[in-house]
Amino acid sequence: MSAVIELKDVHKSFGQVEVLKGVSLAVERGEAIAVIGRSGSGKSTALRCVNRLETIQSGEINVCGHPVHDPKLDVRKLRLDVGIVFQSYNLFPHLTVEENIMLAPVTVKKLRKAEARALAAQALARVGLAEKAQSYPEQLSGGQQQRVAIARSLAMQPQVMLFDEVTSALDPELTGEVLRVMEDLAKGGMTMLVVTHEMGFARKVADRIVYMHQGRVWEVGDGSMLANPQTPELRAFMAHDL
Repeated sequence: MSAVIELKDVHKSFGQVEVLKGVSLAVERGEAIAVIGRSGSGKSTALRCVNRLETIQSGEINVCGHPVHDPKLDVRKLRLDVGIVFQSYNLFPHLTVEENIMLAPVTVKKLRKAEARALAAQALARVGLAEKAQSYPEQLSGGQQQRVAIARSLAMQPQVMLFDEVTSALDPELTGEVLRVMEDLAKGGMTMLVVTHEMGFARKVADRIVYMHQGRVWEVGDGSMLANPQTPELRAFMAHDL
């Protein structure tokens, strides 16, 4: 199998601070990869580089056949293939849930409204919010808003989904409902790269876990690596997490 997402020796700096120090990582189609690590380890920066929200200094990133490192990259085409969900939901408060989801398919993909509405209904059903189509964001809980944000990305029918700490602003009960949606997506074969501090989710759902430390990929393995760390750094991280 060829990788859908591939990073090769990626370096990224902000001014004099080198945040990514030669990161290499490959994600196969249908894989769910969890990226864990301390704050400042470079995990969110790596994710943002995959979607070209950040440009890199050196190395290569290829995503769904798009050379992300190429200055001539067609960013619009890349983002048709790659959905991203952030910690903040960024829903438009003056639009209904359905209108929020329809917006990109209509404006970016130029779909007819009826077609976009059908996609919105399908996406809302996938995140368990079919009955909330005519609600406004302020009428929803934080967990429901985050699930709408996931539905909004799904409606664009991406090949890959990126999740950047999507539950970090939610309380435990709401976190659970969002993680269940993500687990269902993984079971359905969606290729996912998930930056998370939810160790239970990483252990249960991820095909592989990537532990980042000081801008490097430090350790990679399946869920068992969290119980049996091979490096003192991951051991210390897990001890702190517990």
